[in-house]
Amino acid sequence: MPRVFIVAPTPTLRAGLRALLAQAEPTWEIVGEAPALGRALTPANADLFLLTDPDQLLPLAGVLSDEREQSAVVLTNDDAAVNVLRALPLRGWSITPADASAEELRAAAAAALQGMVALPTDMAGQLATTPAAARQIGPAEATEPKPTLTPREIEVLEQVSRGLPSKLIAHELGVSESTVKFHLSSIYAKLGVASRTEAISRAAKLGLITL
Repeated sequence: MPRVFIVAPTPTLRAGLRALLAQAEPTWEIVGEAPALGRALTPANADLFLLTDPDQLLPLAGVLSDEREQSAVVLTNDDAAVNVLRALPLRGWSITPADASAEELRAAAAAALQGMVALPTDMAGQLATTPAAARQIGPAEATEPKPTLTPREIEVLEQVSRGLPSKLIAHELGVSESTVKFHLSSIYAKLGVASRTEAISRAAKLGLITL
């Protein structure tokens, strides 16, 4: 059971994140919360840090445990967070929109905990300079020839292979367009690709979808 530590500046925001997390993954344990990070406040046994303020990413570097792998999810619309997160010694990390739904939060947290990188598609260009093999944090692709996609990600890919835009995919699956875009960014990171065409081609080669 993943242990989550919440960092948000106001009690209202922290309460909102607790409620959102309970809706997304009710079995996960919240081991603490704080308005800001500090060594004395932060439990070393946290598996996942859930943050709303990108300014807390630098303090995060000072509280990460040397004894366990830890991950982070940041709810923000600030793309500057990408470069900071890339520099931190995290197992995995994700960025979601500040107004993320429970489904988006669940997908982001699951990706980060699995050692993946996932972020909104409008921020994905910042990973373009990173070699495809490095976009997945953890074992190299050679040791994991078939990335694991969630059932929802497979559904999104199948709709993408039909040539549907995000808005129509959202309608077909009964989710928001931003949720579809988030799933696409997670798919790109897992497959080590940067476009829909590459994702479809790679997924087909791996036998994840049938064209």
